Amino acid sequence: MKLLAGVRAVLAAFFGVRRRRNAEEQDSGLSVPQLIITAIVVALCLLGVLYWLASSLAEP
Repeated sequence: MKLLAGVRAVLAAFFGVRRRRNAEEQDSGLSVPQLIITAIVVALCLLGVLYWLASSLAEP
């Protein structure tokens, strides 16, 4: 369950949509190294999807 909360916190931070109440509730059980690793993994996944999308649209 902590993994899902970490992913939600990172995605909310990426898109800038996070309420103060939700942030305070979620941040109480999350550790900084967990958030850093989750952010790196989510960023790599996002870059992979963008690369795949760009390469599939570029081919005729």
